[in-house]
Amino acid sequence: MKLLVILVCLGTFLSRATALKPRILLSDSIRLTQEDVGDFAAIDFGDETAVSLENGNVSNCKVFPGDKAWPSTEEWARLNRTLGGALLKPKPAAAACYQGPDFDQAECTFLLTNASSSHYWLDDPLVALTQWSQGSTCPLVSDPQGNCTRGGFPEYVVNATNVKHIQAAVNFARNKQIRLIVKNTGHDFGGRSIGAGSLSVWTHHLKEMEFIPSYSIGPYRGMAAHLGSGVESWEEHNFMNDHNISIVSPGCSTVGGVGGWMSAGGHTTITSTYGLGADQVLSLGVVTASGRFVTADPFTNTDLFYAIRGGGGATYGIVTSAIYKAYPPITITSSGLSLSLSQPSNTSTPGPGVVTDADTFWQGVGAYYRFAAKILDAGGYGFSYIYPGANQTFRFTTSSSFLGYTPDAAFAFMQPLYDTLAQLNINITNPTIRPSSLYGSRGIGIGPAPGNTRYRSRLLPRANWEDDALWNRTMRAIRTAAEAGFDNDFYFHGTLTSPTAAVAGWPGNASAVNPAWRENRMHAMLMDAAPAQSAARDAVFRKYMGLLRAASPGAGAYMNEGDPGEPDWQQAFYGTNYASLLEVKRRRDPWGVFWAPTTVGSEGWEVRSVDGYAGSQNGRLCRVW
Repeated sequence: MKLLVILVCLGTFLSRATALKPRILLSDSIRLTQEDVGDFAAIDFGDETAVSLENGNVSNCKVFPGDKAWPSTEEWARLNRTLGGALLKPKPAAAACYQGPDFDQAECTFLLTNASSSHYWLDDPLVALTQWSQGSTCPLVSDPQGNCTRGGFPEYVVNATNVKHIQAAVNFARNKQIRLIVKNTGHDFGGRSIGAGSLSVWTHHLKEMEFIPSYSIGPYRGMAAHLGSGVESWEEHNFMNDHNISIVSPGCSTVGGVGGWMSAGGHTTITSTYGLGADQVLSLGVVTASGRFVTADPFTNTDLFYAIRGGGGATYGIVTSAIYKAYPPITITSSGLSLSLSQPSNTSTPGPGVVTDADTFWQGVGAYYRFAAKILDAGGYGFSYIYPGANQTFRFTTSSSFLGYTPDAAFAFMQPLYDTLAQLNINITNPTIRPSSLYGSRGIGIGPAPGNTRYRSRLLPRANWEDDALWNRTMRAIRTAAEAGFDNDFYFHGTLTSPTAAVAGWPGNASAVNPAWRENRMHAMLMDAAPAQSAARDAVFRKYMGLLRAASPGAGAYMNEGDPGEPDWQQAFYGTNYASLLEVKRRRDPWGVFWAPTTVGSEGWEVRSVDGYAGSQNGRLCRVW
């Protein structure tokens, strides 16, 4: 709450002289009017002041297909006419692989062999890239069993290409009390982009981009970029290249930079120098739960501006566009390291980077992770995996990235690590570093196929690096959890970045970003890729994640790559910001229009899953009294 007061007071002081009216993208300028509504009451606007969850204006459950209150075919058709034909009722793509009226062997073969080498899955209006949260009722497999059913996929999708589309969808869902979901590219590992019996707002095609050579708001003076919420990272990079600038964008090329990635924080290669994605936002275009389109910035709708930047997506409104800070071109220099633990051999000497003693291997892993604190303090980034192999073997890979360093400078920076590894009797030399590359180099968007990955994560703070006892406890937890991957088919993933409040700058340092990010050293994850989902498997993960939590008391987790079953998720994903965010949620969305698992206020509702698996969105959404 204190942050909100500071932000409002600061806005009152500065707005009179320095705030500029945000530029309007074409898609933001096309809006729903009262004339459009006419006598179609189902798409009329709402009034937040006339409703509350407590006064009985909200039903016990969202209306579900088959219910008497479910809209008629004519009502859906009239909504489609209002939308100019943007209402879709698509079938699951994988239905092509199932015997029945939608079976298509050629299409099925394409999906299984070539679709992931194209933009196919990103352009699919239904699919989220994690199948378990949908209920796995129509998984993409080569030998499907049973029938393909809709499961947790939405009933209808609005292919939004302007604000009017989003406003009409929000109003229709609110007035008809239908579950509403928001989907962009489908990079969703927690079930926030799908939902049975829902109407989906698909923001994927809000692709406008505008370069602003000189932008001024509050104390900010500099370049900026106005981005539609459907713009993907590879598109941002091409835009950067065209205009000779840099924008903080997702590391995965097909993730949207202005949607859920930003709303939960958004880390990437350059966040130790420039801050998180949420820290870059200067202004937002938002459709609220009442169906109104508003601008949110440090001086206007300050509660939304605070909450959306780090307080979780699909919660307070639907972001249509954002004005981001832009920087001069940035060069990236990277250095790779790979260690392997193998079984001893009586016939050959281990090669470079190969270790035959487990304790030595883990000392080498720990040496890199401890050294990585220096990389982060220099504004760099680390990206690592620990993979279990056959016969109790391991492979550790990592890449360290430096901003603005020459290859020689990066080589010299890394040399002390290799001196330490030599002292541990690990035979590996500092590798020659390839030439630097431009952050913002041109790329293409190629999306992965749907899978079953489930993330469990922890943000490990700098205190664990600075205290020897905590450090040893941290490495014991990582080792124990990683070794459990042999028998349980999971692996460890650690990204290292340090987006402090200092690098966040203004207005990023007055946002709803999880405070745990400001103290972060490592975003530590256990990656579950096994297709079987069960309470017993969840218990295994809780056991090993518990070790990481115990080693970092009071820290948190990253919602975008966190577990929807995270214990005490309010504290883990939002920290001390949760109470103030809940106030914003209740004020801006008293109807409960926006709901997704582990978002602010979501404890007031639950999915009555038909498959019984925690986190599944295959079921009716109902109030929790």
